Amino acid sequence: MSRLRALHQPRGRREQQALLLEGTHLVQEVVRLGLHPELLLATPDWWEAHPELIGALPAATALRTAVPEVLEAAASTRSPDGVLLVLPAACLPQPRPETDPPSFVLALDRLQDPGNLGTLLRTALAAGVEEVWLAEGADPLQPKVVRASSGAVLALPLVRLDAEGLRRRLGAARRRGRQVVATVVPAEGAAAAVPYWQLDWSAPTVLLLGNEGAGLGEELAAQADRRVTIPHSPDVESLNVAVAAAPLLLERWRRRTAA
Repeated sequence: MSRLRALHQPRGRREQQALLLEGTHLVQEVVRLGLHPELLLATPDWWEAHPELIGALPAATALRTAVPEVLEAAASTRSPDGVLLVLPAACLPQPRPETDPPSFVLALDRLQDPGNLGTLLRTALAAGVEEVWLAEGADPLQPKVVRASSGAVLALPLVRLDAEGLRRRLGAARRRGRQVVATVVPAEGAAAAVPYWQLDWSAPTVLLLGNEGAGLGEELAAQADRRVTIPHSPDVESLNVAVAAAPLLLERWRRRTAA
């Protein structure tokens, strides 16, 4: 029990090299992606209701039963959905070498809110993002982010960096022909920016988004060679970062599928 609760915290995840997944949907995602969990802990009612999921798990997965009170004590939520999984971090998709960046990357600067991060990761996966670079901010493997992403963290290669590491990667991506695109609010630097639908999204792209409150750090923003805006009513100063990301990320997908 103490081992499972330790996975609620970054230190426990680092020491065990594993993450905690909660709920039936994440079990379904693990099965769909062909991942190999180390442990499944479930209530008797959950076992009875989901024999097909149990049968689809790898034979090496340890299967354990727990009464609801024990499961709730191990979970990070007050009302877990009857099941927990422990997934080794080694099962997660691995990023490409820094010398060969993908053609569509989402780069995030110090994003703090787990809900925002999880929503962004889910949208990124839906939009065909191939890799996510994260400079500090919320831990993408914490249970709140995993739940908010609906399991997108299990399918997206993630690269965790400090601010200097992200700055270096952005520079390297530009040298290898990727356009680095920063989003600015319409009132800031509009003369140097274009509405997002005017950008050439067919080019290999790194989309750079900033912190919920402070936005992009100046040194990171300086790495961008393109700036875009999302025009909106002046009654609102700026958009929530997870909301702003959706039209930007999905515009590239729209262009590709409309061709």
